[in-house]
Amino acid sequence: MSRPGQGVMVPVNGLGFPPQNVARVVVWEWLNEHSRWRPYTATVCHHIENVLKEDARGSVVLGQVDAQLVPYIIDLQSMHQFRQDTGTMRPVRRNFYDPSSAPGKGIVWEWENDGGAWTAYDMDICITIQNAYEKQHPWLDLSSLGFCYLIYFNSMSQMNRQTRRRRRLRRRLDLAYPLTVGSIPKSQSWPVGASSGQPCSCQQCLLVNSTRAASNAILASQRRKAPPAPPPPAPPPPGGPVGTLALRPSATFAGAALWAAPTAGSAEPSQPPGAPPRSPSAPSGAPTPGQNNLNRPGPQRATSVSARASIPPGVPALPVKNLNGTGPVHPALAGMTGILLCAAGLPVCLTRAPKPILHPPPVSKSDVKPVPGVPGVCRKTKKKHLKKSKNPEDVVRRYMQKVKNPPDEDGSLQCPTCKAIYGEKTGTQPPGKMEFHLIPHSLPGFADTQTIRIVYDIPTGIQGPEHPNPGKKFTARGFPRHCYLPNNEKGRKVLRLLITAWERRLIFTIGTSNTTGESDTVVWNEIHHKTEFGSNLTGHGYPDASYLDNVLAELTAQGVSEAVAKA
Repeated sequence: MSRPGQGVMVPVNGLGFPPQNVARVVVWEWLNEHSRWRPYTATVCHHIENVLKEDARGSVVLGQVDAQLVPYIIDLQSMHQFRQDTGTMRPVRRNFYDPSSAPGKGIVWEWENDGGAWTAYDMDICITIQNAYEKQHPWLDLSSLGFCYLIYFNSMSQMNRQTRRRRRLRRRLDLAYPLTVGSIPKSQSWPVGASSGQPCSCQQCLLVNSTRAASNAILASQRRKAPPAPPPPAPPPPGGPVGTLALRPSATFAGAALWAAPTAGSAEPSQPPGAPPRSPSAPSGAPTPGQNNLNRPGPQRATSVSARASIPPGVPALPVKNLNGTGPVHPALAGMTGILLCAAGLPVCLTRAPKPILHPPPVSKSDVKPVPGVPGVCRKTKKKHLKKSKNPEDVVRRYMQKVKNPPDEDGSLQCPTCKAIYGEKTGTQPPGKMEFHLIPHSLPGFADTQTIRIVYDIPTGIQGPEHPNPGKKFTARGFPRHCYLPNNEKGRKVLRLLITAWERRLIFTIGTSNTTGESDTVVWNEIHHKTEFGSNLTGHGYPDASYLDNVLAELTAQGVSEAVAKA
């Protein structure tokens, strides 16, 4: 089903804003890590609009209206959301929709995630679902919006067309999004000088205002060095066609003019700067003249000549996410370092680090080969504890019986002094499948060898007597998980030992995730894997000269060695 409303032709007066009598619903959105624009709630949008009316150059403390957003601040000049405890910055935009659409009526469509919580759809999807619902369509295909989902209104469910998995969805009435009438600001560039209005005295605003004062001084020095702006284009010849522009169901305000007059005689107007892309999954990369580029995402900044020219030579680029370490402290230190350099009068450019390359280029089935010296291409763990009843009471009862009569499945002993393991140690890994094969691509640091790809796949299930909470459901996030080894002698040795560890149920266990804090989920079990194929930005990739030796030592600590495996 196509997007609602193909647009009407509206003459453009060249002033950079629509006619005064056009009413639009305002939805503020932020760009997530998957390059999708996610809407703020209606309550948060009303708060942002109120701050915007008082001071268009100010900042918005989101924690004042939503307790879950306490760490977040939106700077209206740079059009970025800043998280104070981690230093993470994300672009934000001001989007406009028809008053008769779902946000104008306060209608929110949500789907149920694996944790049982409800997640709102992206706003364009929400509007499409509501339009189909109002027309009493029995179902809706979202493939035209880039998603392989079917919406069934009779059962209020969403189905994945590939996996056939169904999720519940619901339609909820909430506060209507704010309405705006009249002109829309032409630009959101960072002005130099004092901000209008009485500043807030809270600690969050004091931090933002002190940072802005230093940034304004830097921008002033950059503008004094910037070359003069080119002259405006010549007007169209007399008798030429009047410029027109299609008014689409949503228009974006991300720090630039919303409507720009197209060149005379053009049949199709160009995409306005900052306007939403035609694809719902990718943000616009068009540069915005006059907009601050200190916090612009890397892909947009790389495509903008004017953005590069606005940063003088010699200005250090400080990647917010590309610092040594994995915790949230390092990005926050990057942000604080930028603030201190600005306060000292030194220019600094906060950049976005490159994204890790997690997967190799696509590989056809004919190019996938078995690993030499390793028989087979797949190993499965037996579902011993799932053969019996999944009833929680039965699982607990069997657990109590095993406590009275300890099982003798694991007959291993470990020396408390040297940690040597005698016997065969087994773990508590849930049932699943391990696949391994060769792909015709090389890892960084191993240019002359192909790559061994390992694919682990574990489904969700019920915890058994050996797990932390017998009878309770456990989750399996991020599966299938892809891991990589070089196809050399040592890499094949590691693979053989990993197969042994898999068969002994030692690769994974059920516990609490160090990344998300989620409990009762499948986690790694102290045997490190390389899940990043073409880079090493996260520390889980290549090149890493000591990885193979380190993982062999970890396998030995689990009682898995080549001597034991041969025995």
